Amino acid sequence: MDLDAVTDELYGLPPEDFTAVRDRRAQEARKSGDRELSGRIRRLRRPTLAAWACNLLVRDRPEETRLLLELGEELRRAHRDLDGAQLRQLSAEQHRITARLAREAADLTARAGHRIGDDAQREVTETLHAVLADPRAAGEWAAGRLDRPLPAPVGFAPDTAAPAPSRRPKATRTEKPAQRPAAEAPARDRGGAERARREQHKEADRARERARAAERELRAREKDHETAETEAHRADTRRQETEEEVARLTEQLDQARAQQRQARTEARGAHDRLRRAERALTEARQQAGRAAGRAEDAGDGKPRSRE
Repeated sequence: MDLDAVTDELYGLPPEDFTAVRDRRAQEARKSGDRELSGRIRRLRRPTLAAWACNLLVRDRPEETRLLLELGEELRRAHRDLDGAQLRQLSAEQHRITARLAREAADLTARAGHRIGDDAQREVTETLHAVLADPRAAGEWAAGRLDRPLPAPVGFAPDTAAPAPSRRPKATRTEKPAQRPAAEAPARDRGGAERARREQHKEADRARERARAAERELRAREKDHETAETEAHRADTRRQETEEEVARLTEQLDQARAQQRQARTEARGAHDRLRRAERALTEARQQAGRAAGRAEDAGDGKPRSRE
């Protein structure tokens, strides 16, 4: 048994089966003597419905998974190069493929016995957009082991589009100087494009900082969740051990009560036999006394007086 195989197994299960199988695998690892592996397995978190839907999509639709990952690489490259024409083309494809994959994820969960609601559907879509915008998110999703949906990307928005090309002013017949701005327009366009580029980089930096802050907050909340989950598991273990001890003691008590009932029955029978024996003894003594009296009378030749 190894962590990778167990993790892959668990995140392919329906969410309602996750905890029982996880605890069973952890117990098996503990019995085999690998306490560290047991602890790491127990720390694996049950996936939300949206995360499970994303995992199903990766596992059941490998070709679509590959296409989305490739589209993400192309989109990030076009965004980095500020290739407006490529961005416009890829943006349209982005919306088509994410909408189709979100529907397929919903269909997969429905066939597996779960229908996801609007909130979960939205989280699936946000995860797909995150995959397109962030290579790290793409790697997490492609592993098929999400326990939470990925947050919507910041900095590289799902509907990124190239800026509209600059429009040059039209020259008029009445204004001769219009010929000079035509020559100067490229310089102005370059200056405007450079300012737009700098502003875009600043906004990207601000977005990345917001993303890092959100990531730190997420990690803190995840740590709190893991701590609470560990405490809950320990409490469940203590409860299970206590219930087993109560069951064992209850069984012993039932056995003792059965033995007590049997002993009482045997005691009543013995007392009944004792009373019958005492009555028989008394009767025998009386008969013996009467017989002895008659024998004595017969020896004396005199009848005994009756009192």
